Parts: sequence; C-alpha cells; structure tokens
Amino acid sequence: MKKYQCIVCGWIYDEELGCPEEGLAPGTRWEDIPEDWLCPECGVGKADFEMVEI
Repeated sequence: MKKYQCIVCGWIYDEELGCPEEGLAPGTRWEDIPEDWLCPECGVGKADFEMVEI
C-alpha cells in the first residue's frame, strides 16, 4: 500500500491505515477517495498531495 503526503502541511495519508475519523476505512486506496476530499489538517485538496516512500 502507498502513502501520500500533503505538500502544504506534511500530513500523511497511509492507504493501509486509512483515516477512520474522515470516513476512510483502512485499506482505502488513494484513487478511491472522492475528488472533493480535503486534508484534515490544512484543508487543501487531493491535488496538493504527492506519493511518498517512507
């Protein structure tokens, strides 16, 4: 599974963990997240995230 980092605030979305508090179950792939989803830390959209190797 992949991880995506917000380039504005550094928050990381981990596909394996999901983000249950945002309604994203563990295992939710990045491409399955709605396009209008916003970073829970700073409010930017998916376009401001990039895949990262951690």
